[in-house]
Amino acid sequence: MKVTILGCSGSFAGPDSPASSYLVRVDDGGRTWNLLFDLGSGALGPMQRHIAPRDVDAVFVTHLHPDHCADLCGLYVARHYNPGGAPTERVPVWGPTGTAKRLALMYHGLEHHALQQVFDFRLLEDQVAIEVGPVRVVPYAVNHPVEAFGFRIEAQGQVLAYTGDTDTCDNLTPLLRDADLVLSDSAFMDGRDDEFRGVHLTPSRAAQAALDAGGVKRLMLTHMPAWNDPAVCREQAAALWPDVEMVEFGATYEVGSGDLDSVGESGAV
Repeated sequence: MKVTILGCSGSFAGPDSPASSYLVRVDDGGRTWNLLFDLGSGALGPMQRHIAPRDVDAVFVTHLHPDHCADLCGLYVARHYNPGGAPTERVPVWGPTGTAKRLALMYHGLEHHALQQVFDFRLLEDQVAIEVGPVRVVPYAVNHPVEAFGFRIEAQGQVLAYTGDTDTCDNLTPLLRDADLVLSDSAFMDGRDDEFRGVHLTPSRAAQAALDAGGVKRLMLTHMPAWNDPAVCREQAAALWPDVEMVEFGATYEVGSGDLDSVGESGAV
């Protein structure tokens, strides 16, 4: 299982990265399965360095803020209006309550129920597992001002945990426990955002959540707005988790391995 960082900027696309999006690829020996976890503003462009829009097998949306789902409108256009012909099968899109309505309002096209021609919208439920090919995805309801989920992604004995946007909550423990790799929200900073709770993790709270879960092998911080200083975020988390890492836009990581498979545009396939 590999995960490619298509976007890791928090809240809005930054100068060095689009907003949140993660491409998970699993080769089962017969084919490669391509799953998207969020497709935030600006992320559809770099996605096409790695896979074609027609090759997306499923999309999982943590919540309905635009920095996590806005580019699904572009994915609709790329699949539906391709001069070479649209794929015959709809893409399953798992999301919170109201996902289809929210995206239709963002797209605001003239076609009646247009997005349903391309997407098969399905509802996420807390801790109800979803199977896509060889991949098992378990959503966990998390702590954000709107309905939001983190995802535990399991394939071939490997576990990737993605928190989505959340503050500290009980569900982070089963979500993160024994994960080979954790991609953790770190939009807030200790000392700067202490008065705001129930929205985002800080570096220290992200590290504490991984410690509390137990068995986490690798912790990476993501979803940092452009105004965050990555060096300060790393320092704040390292007080609890010395080997903490910062995700890199464009990088591909082998889940269950300490090695960086590829970095930046050189990682395009």
